[in-house]
Amino acid sequence: MGVIKGYMIEIRIPGWGDMEIENIVLDLNGTIATDGSIPPEVKEKIGSLAGQVKIYILTADTQGVANEETKDMSIELIKIIEEDSNQGKFEFFKTLDLERTVAVGNGNNDQLILKEAGLGIAVLGEEGLSISVIKNADIVVKDISDALDLFLKPKRLIATLRE
Repeated sequence: MGVIKGYMIEIRIPGWGDMEIENIVLDLNGTIATDGSIPPEVKEKIGSLAGQVKIYILTADTQGVANEETKDMSIELIKIIEEDSNQGKFEFFKTLDLERTVAVGNGNNDQLILKEAGLGIAVLGEEGLSISVIKNADIVVKDISDALDLFLKPKRLIATLRE
């Protein structure tokens, strides 16, 4: 099951292998925020995970509210230039240990990070879900709360990925 070791979550998944998660990289707009707003329950779940792993929020800040929305959160906000944000997100992503990193996103500009992550999670939210993200994800969930719950309640992740 899920074990917390220092700044890492370890999850044993039969047939998949042992996961050692150090980082969770979240896309902002469309994934954790709708129209630029992060719901309080999502902030709370991210806060719960922030004590266990490093949380990064990547954004091109389309809505221009990223600093305000994340100011009281225990995360690292990474702003990416809007032009070619797919490559910009990936350039930052490559600075992390990819095998120990989970990527969560919904848009075309998240496809590379989901493909290269130790675990890629596609989120179908109110703003939709890119087909290219589905093709590059390991798991598809109906909303960000379900994605975060995979780590807060790791038996869900085990049930989904075990062989």
